[in-house]
Formats: sequence, C-alpha cells, structure tokens
Amino acid sequence: MLNEQPDQLYVAPWGHDSWPGTLDQPFATLPAAQRAVRARTASLHADLVVNLRTGTYFLAAPFALDADAGDSGENGHQVVYQAYGYGTPRQEEVVVSGGRVITGWHPGEVDGAWQAEVGSLETRQLYVNGRRAPRASLSPGIPGNVTKTETGYVTDSTDPQSWQDPTSIEFVFPWVYPWSEARCRVAEITGDTRSTTITLVQPAFTWARELYTATWAGDEPESPESRRDTQWDGLARPSSAENSVSFLTEPGTFVLDRRTPGRHVLHYRPLPGENPDEAEIIAPVLEKLVVGQGTEGNPLHDVTLRGLTFSHAGWTEPDGPHGFLHFFANTYYSGGELQKVELAEGKAHLTIPTEPRFLPANVEFTAAVRVSLHDNRFTRLGAGAIGFAGPGHDNAIVGNQIEDVSGSAVTVASGTGTRIQQNLIHRIGREYHGSPALWVMDAREVTVAHNEIHDVPYSGIVVTGGSQAARVQIIENLIHHTMTVLADGGGIYLNGRQGTSYADGTLVRGNVIRDTVTPYNFGLYTDYGAAWVTVQGNVVHRSDTPIVLRVTPPLENVAFLDNFWDDHPAEADTPPSGVTLARNKVLPKNGFEEALAADPAGAAILASAGRGTPPLGPSPSPAV
Repeated sequence: MLNEQPDQLYVAPWGHDSWPGTLDQPFATLPAAQRAVRARTASLHADLVVNLRTGTYFLAAPFALDADAGDSGENGHQVVYQAYGYGTPRQEEVVVSGGRVITGWHPGEVDGAWQAEVGSLETRQLYVNGRRAPRASLSPGIPGNVTKTETGYVTDSTDPQSWQDPTSIEFVFPWVYPWSEARCRVAEITGDTRSTTITLVQPAFTWARELYTATWAGDEPESPESRRDTQWDGLARPSSAENSVSFLTEPGTFVLDRRTPGRHVLHYRPLPGENPDEAEIIAPVLEKLVVGQGTEGNPLHDVTLRGLTFSHAGWTEPDGPHGFLHFFANTYYSGGELQKVELAEGKAHLTIPTEPRFLPANVEFTAAVRVSLHDNRFTRLGAGAIGFAGPGHDNAIVGNQIEDVSGSAVTVASGTGTRIQQNLIHRIGREYHGSPALWVMDAREVTVAHNEIHDVPYSGIVVTGGSQAARVQIIENLIHHTMTVLADGGGIYLNGRQGTSYADGTLVRGNVIRDTVTPYNFGLYTDYGAAWVTVQGNVVHRSDTPIVLRVTPPLENVAFLDNFWDDHPAEADTPPSGVTLARNKVLPKNGFEEALAADPAGAAILASAGRGTPPLGPSPSPAV
C-alpha cells in the first residue's frame, strides 16, 4: 500500500474564516482551522497538517485540544499544527500569543515614565520589544529596624507611609526554606511620626507563619548571611518589595497601579532610546495558551505541535489573598493540613503541606498519548512552560527552546514513556525562584537525554520518586549555572524511592554538571530517602560539594560508579551502609578540564553530553 500524502490546511493572518483553508484561501484563526480538523479526523487516511503562515496569532481563549471533540489523530495518523515550511530553510516565524498589545501611552505622573490605562487588566509581567520588563522594586523590602508581628511588620522608618498604592505591593521572601521563596501582598500601611505598621493579606501571612517553621541542627544548612542553628525564620523580614509607583526609579521597569477599580494603569520607565510610538509592549491576558485534555478511557492522542513560538501567557493567583507560598519544586501551599516531619532523630524538623498544589503550565496536557512538541520555542511566559499530568504515555518534548519563563520549563507528573530530549532550557524561574528547570514526579520510563540546561535559580533536574516511579533515565545532559539564587539543591536532584531494584530504578549517566553556584549545594544530589539509584559516569565540577552520602532519611541502594569530580566527597572512605562507591576519580580543581580531557573515559563523557548527539535508543538496565 502506498503512503498517503498528508492532507493540508492553511491559516494566515490575512485569511478569512469563511474561506476553505487552502494555500490560496487560508483561514484567519486557529479555531476555524480546528473546526475543519474536527470534521475530518474520524476518516483520516493520512496525517492532517495545519500550516500556520508567518505572523502573530493573538488568542481570545486558550486553544483547547479535546479528545471528546475530535481533536485527536485517528486510524494511525497524526494531527499536526506547524509553522509553514517547517523543517526547511523557508520555515516561517509563527507566534501563538495569549497577550494584548498595550497602546495609548503618554507621559505619566512619574517624571520620565510613560503610562497607559488598561481597564481591569491584571498582569504580573510586561514585555517591551520582546524583553521581559521587571516589576519596579525596592530592596530591602522594609527600611529601618524591623520587627515581625502576627499580622506583618513594624518598622521605625516612616518611609513606607508614603508608598503609593500599598495594596498592590508584594513582598518577596527568599530562603523561607533554603530551597524556597514566598510572595505575599500588603493589605494596609498605617503609622505615625515614630513608626509604621505594615499589615499583610490574609490568610496568606498566617498560613506562611504556620508553614515556614523549621529547626535545623548540627550540620544542617546555613543562610547566606548567618548561621541558624535553632529556629529558622525565613519570614523575619522581606528582601524586597515590588509593584509601587514609588519604586519606579530604574529604566526598563514597570508597575501595575490598581488604585481605581476597573481603571488600572500601567506605568513604564523606558530604557534609553525607547519610543512609545514605536515600541511593541505586550501584557499577558490568558493564563493558558494550549490545553490538551482527555480521560484515561479516551485520551487526547496523536497530536503534534512543531516549529511554533508560544508566548505571552501569565498567572495571577499569587496576587490574591493566598499569595504564593512555595514549598518545593513546583508545589505551593494554598491551605489545608500541615504536617510536622521529624528529621535526624528528632534533632530537626520541617513543616510540610499534606496536599500541596502545583504551579500550572501555560501549555498543559492531561491524559495524553503520543502528543509531541517538536522544535518549538516557549518564551515570555508567566507560569511554567510545559506540563504533562494524569494517565498517559509515549509523549515527546524534543528539540525545543524554552527560555524566559517565570516557573519551570517542563513538568511531568505521572504517566509513562515521556521523552524529553535535545532541548535548550535557560533563564527559567525568572519569577518563582524555587522552580527547577525540569521536574519529573512519580513517573515511569521517562527519558531525559541530551538537553542543555543553564541559568536556573534552583536545581536543573529534579526527580521525585513515589509508588509509581520506575525506570527514569537522566542521560548525557549538560547542566551548568544552576542554584544561582537559592540553596540546598543541585544540578541534578533526586529524592524518594525511585523503583524496586537497580534494574527498574533511576539511572543518572553521562551528565556533565558544572558551576552549581550558591553555597550549600551538591552538584549531584541524592536526598531524602533516595533509593534504587545508579549514578554512573558523570562529571561534576565547580559545585559547593560534588555529592552527599549521609542524608535523612538515609540513602538506600544508591550506587556511585565511574564518576569524575573535583573534590573528595565527605565520608567517601566510610560510606553509609546504603551507598556503594566504586571506581570514582577525583581530579584536581586547578586544571580539572585538562585532566578530564586527558582521561579517555572523561573525554568521552564530555564529548557526548549536551544537545549535539542524536536522541538515544533504548538504554540497557544499569548494573552495579
């Protein structure tokens, strides 16, 4: 039987939705093309390809791919949405945007700034000529001598009484735990000639005081400023305050002023040479760009998105009364039961949420099968970029560029057989600094291979075990300049039970991890009861410590084999009973690269890590 040629549809900004969707008479919008797709999927005899011509497609609503509505490929064929000319030198530039172009700029009430009325718009991000403009901020967050109270703070400085639009101000608390950062808005500022009282929103501040309680003991972490051997108080005072016109002093920053309901005002202080009549200024409106959904019985399946740019989506929940109380990786606390966990035989404890919520992704799939994201760009996003959750299998995230994202690049929560390969991931966690670049949670047969990850405020790759976790492979990635803001993480971080044996546990092999920046980190970090993990043939260079062997709960069946690092790990001569160490090499810190290149095995690891090698085939089970 001859291969059928793909069926083609076309979309162009200059088209019309009443046209037939041909090359000469294209549709104008994605929804029109989707209606044509749904009319054809049941009888597909070849792949159905929707070609988007060059331009920006501003979405009025999330692009929803729904299995029940007929968005899946059928009869063994794919539904493909792609940039016109995909894979050729003539590939056109296509942007799928959830934003709104802001116009009507004029000189503002702040000298040297512009302003524009934006109605009831809520946004935490603004993009000027393709650049993320930071929110105007003040550091330290509260001037003067500051005392924490049950409802906020008191300071002997009267300066905060002059801050404009105080209920739009947000305080930022890095290191509430060493790996975590919280955000909480101001409710009220009052005072007299001697002091100022700052009240924070509820229930967020009460919840924060209940959540961020910990006691460290012995060799537990230090803050950057001082040793904390007893009670940890990450809420002692905010490091910075954001989003008041009073803070709008730095060029390139913005503020959203909400003083008049329904008549919000954006203020922007331009960079030298910027002109309001020429600048493209976009604020996100949608919180989802793509939502793919199915069920376990009827998953969304056989859909490919390729060669597209996804931009300008946000997430505004942190502006509300719950704030953003980050806990770990992509989890945060938004109410519910808290649990005190004893560590180190009662010498330390943490408080954890029993049912944390997950920071969302702007492109999100639930119950998906054979959904592929190939050679796309995800940029200028206000939550996470890509998320896969729920029952599903054989999905692929390959060859994408993911950058300038407020949260994580990729989250895979459960599912089987996901491939994350040959992606360039950088400038992640721009707003939510506890976000790892990649997070794999309680999933099976996930392959993370030949990615380059850099410029991340927390860990590069996090793998969290669980009852379903098995056969995760972290293979030949290049990871550098992680842990640039927070601490107690690493280039690669694993915790929990990863399987039931070395054969079905997690394999970490052939990765190059360098420049893990802040103090108290481990380049390659197995933590909190990690079990059934093989760490083989990796390179760790310029971290605070290459690995850690003694954690609480202890490591079980974790093997470190044939690795190269530039420091002798603590207790390597007398490892704990659950750890195997064999054939690892310590090379000198000075001249490490030269010594590594001179070792054939080290040179081979260095040559293979990163995006230059084709995606892997099946990998053999690790052997100890």
